[in-house]
Amino acid sequence: MKIRLLSTAALLFASSGYLWASPAQQQQASETAAPGQTSTAGSDAQRRSEIYYDFTMGHLYEQQYAASGGADDATQALQLYKDAFALDPSSPVIGERLAEMYFLSRRIREAIDEAQDIIRRNPDDIPARRLLARIYLRSLGDLTNASEQLSTINLAIGQLSEIFRLDPSDVESGAWLARLYRLSNQDDRAEQVLRSVLAVDSENKDAAEQLAQLLIDRNNAAAAIALLGDFLERAPNADLYDRLGDAYAQTQDAGRAQQAYQRAVELEPDQASHRHHLAQSLYDQGQDHEALDQYLKLVELEPDVANNYVRLSEIYRHLHQLDKAEQQVALAKERAPGNLEVIYNQAAIYQDQGRFDDAVRVLSDAVAELKAQVEFTPGRRRSLAILYQLLGQLYRDEENYSAAVNTFDEMVRLGPEEDLRARMLIIDTYRAGHDLPHAFEEAQKALGEHPSDRGLVISQALLYGENKQPDQAAKALKPLLNNSSGDLEIYMDLAQVFAQGRRFNDAEQALHSAEKVADRPADKEMIGFLLGGVFERQKKYDQAELAFKGVLAINARNAATLNYYGYMLADRGVRLDEAANFARRALEDDPSNAAYLDTLGWALYKQNKLPEAEDYIRRATEHESHDPAMLSHLGDVLAKQGRTDLAIAQWEKSLAEWRRAVPADFEEDKVAELEQKISSSKRHIAQQKPVPQEKSR
Repeated sequence: MKIRLLSTAALLFASSGYLWASPAQQQQASETAAPGQTSTAGSDAQRRSEIYYDFTMGHLYEQQYAASGGADDATQALQLYKDAFALDPSSPVIGERLAEMYFLSRRIREAIDEAQDIIRRNPDDIPARRLLARIYLRSLGDLTNASEQLSTINLAIGQLSEIFRLDPSDVESGAWLARLYRLSNQDDRAEQVLRSVLAVDSENKDAAEQLAQLLIDRNNAAAAIALLGDFLERAPNADLYDRLGDAYAQTQDAGRAQQAYQRAVELEPDQASHRHHLAQSLYDQGQDHEALDQYLKLVELEPDVANNYVRLSEIYRHLHQLDKAEQQVALAKERAPGNLEVIYNQAAIYQDQGRFDDAVRVLSDAVAELKAQVEFTPGRRRSLAILYQLLGQLYRDEENYSAAVNTFDEMVRLGPEEDLRARMLIIDTYRAGHDLPHAFEEAQKALGEHPSDRGLVISQALLYGENKQPDQAAKALKPLLNNSSGDLEIYMDLAQVFAQGRRFNDAEQALHSAEKVADRPADKEMIGFLLGGVFERQKKYDQAELAFKGVLAINARNAATLNYYGYMLADRGVRLDEAANFARRALEDDPSNAAYLDTLGWALYKQNKLPEAEDYIRRATEHESHDPAMLSHLGDVLAKQGRTDLAIAQWEKSLAEWRRAVPADFEEDKVAELEQKISSSKRHIAQQKPVPQEKSR
């Protein structure tokens, strides 16, 4: 059985001393001035004095032991606590200190034997069981081995379940019992206990929070929302508002999730944990300015937490304020110099700034530092694998495919755990470089090593799609459909390979099947985008518009859809102002995106705004120097300006790129059109040249 490893912090006891006392005992303890007074209300003064004396002296010897480490001090403290506990065995405070003293003095076995001896004589002795449960739980904080933890948890569960059976009003024991059931993956029992606790104490915040989290973990957000909504009506609580936000987030209701997180922040504005939930939610929803405000406040609350600066750097990157992004990632690096997320963000910022060499240096230095370490632990190996992946992807983005493959080969050598991921990256790199023969070769080798790996099967199928072999692609993909959540990916992959093979009816059918299993708005956006593309390629422009409008109704800022919609209008020469507006809106999301720049330039070209059109399309080709459509567009702009020689040069570059395209991307009509443009333009230039006059003798 797997067990969730425990952190020490989660297991240490609160110092209030109220753990595992019944509600009546808790009330009594809160009304008394000394630990001994938690006992029977009619106890005489002499007995209370003895308890108080023993407890106080025990505490003094405990403090002396903490300072000196002397065994005699520990013995004296234990004896005095035991004397006090014997006089008042129901006191949660005395029991807590006795258990703690046994633990501090490393006399765990002695404490367990003593408590077990009492229980053997009287199985219904609740104080002895509470003491034993405390000792088991207190020792959990020092255990790191999963099997030892599980064994100790089971021992604690045994005691707590008996306590809760004997005294159902002991809701603290019940809450801890539920917590341990969850840690040992016994969620059904945990839920049963938590509902029993709430039946006894409907205002128990700890039980409500635990039960809500359990329901969320079981994907039953609706039940969690109902539970928390009812509880919060009676008693607003910041922690419970956080859980309510988590439940709404699970239902994809980002608005209500953020409202709940905001309430938590309002109730406890200085608690960073609440603000983290709100900030992350805003960040995930692309609300960059709002998220920025929250992370700036988190930096004030937690000036030494590197992750806050990382998030600020990412937001500034989204906002294209790269200087500020670089400042924030530098602050993160000061606090966490070896953190992989920090390194990745620093490299990404340099890449966005066009500082490719600096980006490579950052990642290469991190690789060298890890490789130089003497002890090569599994954790360091995994870190090195991540760095190789980032570095290889950087080379691939810069179209240095051989360097990318060599880097991923280094990742293969790290061992079997990294082998599969590295092989898939190599396949993708060959695909990006239009080298399908090598991509197929690598896929075949990888499948020989991992014949049943789903990801490799999909990768090979997508290669068949790019090679314009939709039947082979579908033959590989369809057996992966199994009525699970993974079917969505397969249906979209099927749509892609069918569209590449110009089997548009099959592509539409696959996307309609995907619509039936798509739950998340983001998935519906992707399906609508793909469906619009399939309609556009068939020149079903009205249907394509409906599909694109459907996506924008879900997310008006979907940049890819805005761009495709704008390009479809511009390419047809219709509603050109609208087309340009769509492209500009897409560029607000990503100002350096080559496709978006080209779309705006193409719309301006159709409006005969040639200088502006040239500027945007030239910027697009600087980012994507091998895109045949963009190169052809630049040639058209130059030709319309009368710069025919320059236009021919761009068309010839475009023609060369078309001829190296993979089969699925090759468009014969585009190639024929280019060849005609080049031929006629060259003839026109030849006709314009003056005929040389023969020199007279």
